[in-house]
Amino acid sequence: MSKGFEVPDKVIYVCTGSKCKKKGGKDIGKTLREMIKDLGLKGKVEVVKTECTDRCDFAPVMSFQPDNVWLHHTTEEKAKQTFKEHILKPDQQV
Repeated sequence: MSKGFEVPDKVIYVCTGSKCKKKGGKDIGKTLREMIKDLGLKGKVEVVKTECTDRCDFAPVMSFQPDNVWLHHTTEEKAKQTFKEHILKPDQQV
């Protein structure tokens, strides 16, 4: 591993392909980034924008790794709830 190249414990992939972006994917990603920052999880959890996942009929789509949880037709509320369930430990619930 190169010095300074940090690997997060958990990654949230947010599709920002045209349909997902149009249906709120980009904004949901921004909300999750703010939660990560506010909870002091920067470096431990990362949001990665992806291009099209070929699931346009289910937009917006996102994936929480390493739990391999996929969301479709995602709302901000659904994304926040999944974040709490799969990113935060029970004692960190907000």
